[in-house]
Amino acid sequence: MAQPAWEHIGIVQAGIIPVMYQQVKCSRSGGVRFGVAGSNYFLLVNIQNLAGSGSVAAAWVKGDKTGWIQMSRNWGANWQALAGLVGQGLSFAVTSTGGQYIQFLNVAPAWWQFGQTYTTYQQFVY
Repeated sequence: MAQPAWEHIGIVQAGIIPVMYQQVKCSRSGGVRFGVAGSNYFLLVNIQNLAGSGSVAAAWVKGDKTGWIQMSRNWGANWQALAGLVGQGLSFAVTSTGGQYIQFLNVAPAWWQFGQTYTTYQQFVY
């Protein structure tokens, strides 16, 4: 943020502006959405529309023929798995930064395609 803006909202004391942060619940309509990208060799998933704490702490993906595969954060809300899951139905599990864990089962059918987004009916509450 630009210095004039900081000086407008805070009190300048020896060049330091005291700031207090407070986490608030995030309300969303609809369920969590999963945008699928990647290639035949990896999966890149954009996890969207999270209520509660509003952000993802950990994520997993499961194909019809696999167990749960832990994903790593790529950047922002994008999570990646170094696994070829084309042709398999996809399920996801997400832990929010608020500590809530939800499994989203059978989110995408076996004929899913890259570039599509799949919506669930489940949502975080904290």
